[in-house]
Amino acid sequence: MPYKAISGIGEFGLIDKIAAIVEPTLYTVPQLMAGIGDDCAVYQPSEGLLQVATTDMLVDQIHFDLLTTPLKLLGSKSISVNVSDICAMNALPRYALVSIAIPSSFSVAMIEELYEGMSYAAKEYGLAIAGGDTSSSRSGLVISISMIGEVSCEQLTHRSGAKPGELICVSGTLGGSAAGLKLLMREKEIMLEHIENNEPYTKSFMADLKEYSDAIQHHLLPLARIDIVRLLHSRHIRPSSMIDISDGLSPELQHICRRSKTGALIHENRIPIHPATRQIADELQDDALTWALNGGEDYQLLFTISKEEYKGIADNKEISVIGEITDMEEGLRLSDIYGMTIDLTSIKGFDHFSS
Repeated sequence: MPYKAISGIGEFGLIDKIAAIVEPTLYTVPQLMAGIGDDCAVYQPSEGLLQVATTDMLVDQIHFDLLTTPLKLLGSKSISVNVSDICAMNALPRYALVSIAIPSSFSVAMIEELYEGMSYAAKEYGLAIAGGDTSSSRSGLVISISMIGEVSCEQLTHRSGAKPGELICVSGTLGGSAAGLKLLMREKEIMLEHIENNEPYTKSFMADLKEYSDAIQHHLLPLARIDIVRLLHSRHIRPSSMIDISDGLSPELQHICRRSKTGALIHENRIPIHPATRQIADELQDDALTWALNGGEDYQLLFTISKEEYKGIADNKEISVIGEITDMEEGLRLSDIYGMTIDLTSIKGFDHFSS
């Protein structure tokens, strides 16, 4: 078998290859309306009603670090990241199946704490944890969640569907999760340095992070924007395309444009950057805009909508217009504060298999 490293094609290149292999199986189930390529698979169990299904995996040392992440918050976050995928289809969550692989060093109390966080989040989103599986793990903790949601045929929204002239909108603020992660990683490095030097590590060595608690919370306890979906439903508005921001604004917008066969122009001065992010970026000698564009894990909703329909949600301060969809030939561009135009495709988000 010829050897080619996955890093050579990246995460999304690998997904494309897997999708091509499994595509023939889609035709065996006529009720399956969409498979790989969106935030959720779409199944039609009855006329007028659609089920959307997603699955997500969180792996120790890849998606989280137990030195910086309390188990109860990790449990809550694991539910939220799946709810966010359901919301990206303009759907509402119904139930989840939770599977975990547990290291032998874990105590019963630790698993109880993890599930308490899951249960709390599930109740907040109005969904049930209906089952799952448990296994041992010879490495770290692994959490795998499958979630089912529902949406009417009239409300279902895909990544495709954006059209030139439509507005590009985003909920909430961006960059806060990346800023919170950077702070937590800094504190971890300080702690490990003291341990390596056999020095005591006490609270006196830790920087006072209270002023940054909101950014840290954005990373450890993100909230899926189910409120935005409910707003859209209540006002009978269906975006032309939508995706959640898990890998960063730039790569998610690229997904929408690739699926919709369009271009896009966004404006730096319209991107809603989290209030503490610029201060943290300055302190860590980094760039807040870069964190907003490719930091990821903000779990906000990015969507496109006609100018006429936007009037129906223009009063909501949680939604910002950051640009406009253009013809595909114009590419994906960012207009910065100096009037220069930057190619957005050069800005990469998180890739599990990047070299």
